[in-house]
Amino acid sequence: MRIGSRLANAAVSDIRAMTRACDAVGGINLGQGVCDLPTPEPVARAAHAAIDAGKAVYAPPEGVPALREAIARRVGRDYGLSVDATSEVVVTLGATGGFAAAAMALLDPGDEVILFEPYYGYHYNTVVGLGMVPVLVPLRPPAWEVDFDALARAVTDRTRAIVLCTPGNPHGKVWTPAELDALGALAASRDLLVITDEIYEHIVYEGAAHVPLATRPGMRARTVTLSGCSKTFSVTGWRVGYAIAPPDAARRIAVAHDLLYVCAPTPLQHACAEGLAMPDDYFRGLSAMYQKKRDIVCGALADAGLTPYVPAGAYYVLADARRLGCATAREAAFTLLDRAKIAAVSGASFYRDPVGETLLRFCFAKDDDLLEEAARRLRALG
Repeated sequence: MRIGSRLANAAVSDIRAMTRACDAVGGINLGQGVCDLPTPEPVARAAHAAIDAGKAVYAPPEGVPALREAIARRVGRDYGLSVDATSEVVVTLGATGGFAAAAMALLDPGDEVILFEPYYGYHYNTVVGLGMVPVLVPLRPPAWEVDFDALARAVTDRTRAIVLCTPGNPHGKVWTPAELDALGALAASRDLLVITDEIYEHIVYEGAAHVPLATRPGMRARTVTLSGCSKTFSVTGWRVGYAIAPPDAARRIAVAHDLLYVCAPTPLQHACAEGLAMPDDYFRGLSAMYQKKRDIVCGALADAGLTPYVPAGAYYVLADARRLGCATAREAAFTLLDRAKIAAVSGASFYRDPVGETLLRFCFAKDDDLLEEAARRLRALG
């Protein structure tokens, strides 16, 4: 049988592979960002109510109106961003589904797309899978600084878009207003689209503030903002995200999303609308909760000699794995699983650069008791 070659080199990600390996040995999974914390009660109740009410038919291509209106209200309250729920908001199958729909709708095969390295694997692989060309610009640890000269050199006549993830996965970088403005100036001067993944927008630490690129001068008209409910409400398996874009772009994204996925789960869209209406204290409390978890894991990694690059946001940390004495990051991940029954993800999942082979990524979206046990096992490595 003759089959196409587009995905010939693709495989199930190391993230999912490590989850399976961890499950096989009954280990502690700090690899995949499954976020197995309790769903807030109002959100869970709203899901049950929507199912009981028979809200089970296809949603409109743009999403359930109640959720689009809740999204518009939330970004207005949080960021002062005035968004038209009818023409500028599209509900998607998670932020990852939103990225695929936006790339399919707004870019063409052969277009160059700039991503920052380390990158989120689904961004990179979606670009490749849709026939576009990823161009990587490195971020420099420990603060993951942007080399704007390298960014400018990466732009060619074939460049159509820049992909930005803030707060970032896997590094936890939170872009500052000055950095956003510098990126925006370049995008405007070269007529580039910017697709921003802001799914961790409510998880920032030590006074850092998430600033959407679309709020910066001149950027509303050339920005597609992606976010969702997975991380905010610990419902990663619900797959409810959204895109905010200018009307013509939003319309095209809705068409592409309909072709790819039809719609996000209808009853869960209604539940997320209720969640976005929760008091502001809930959203502010996420940062404090996750900062405690971050400090548990980063302290243990440091004590174990696996130096962490302490994140400013999101719920992942990259750590230097060279102390484990392995030739590759994948070998280091399996060594850690064997010695401590802790799953981490190879840094090579986020890099083309060989430096990825020296790193492991850990997720700390876990119950505190589980993290304390993981910390105990990490310190025992010493």
